[in-house]
Amino acid sequence: MIKGVNRQVVEITQTDCEYFERILFFVKPEFASVSEGKLRERAGMMSSSNDRPPATRIRKNKLIQAACLGASAIIGAGAYALAAFLI
Repeated sequence: MIKGVNRQVVEITQTDCEYFERILFFVKPEFASVSEGKLRERAGMMSSSNDRPPATRIRKNKLIQAACLGASAIIGAGAYALAAFLI
């Protein structure tokens, strides 16, 4: 366990996960008096319970980007057709 000036941190180096090589858990101040063994046990349970990284908002952003790309393609095609018709 690593003890800092203001925070108590538990470091897990054996994550059994392909995404992460180590995990740092910052202990809440109200649980700083809990034994190191109990903190390590709980941190180990938390690190092994997740097989993949937490979901992010990337999916929503990709949908918005795809919609914008599609709309700009339609507008571009319309502008080209209008220009070709006028020439």
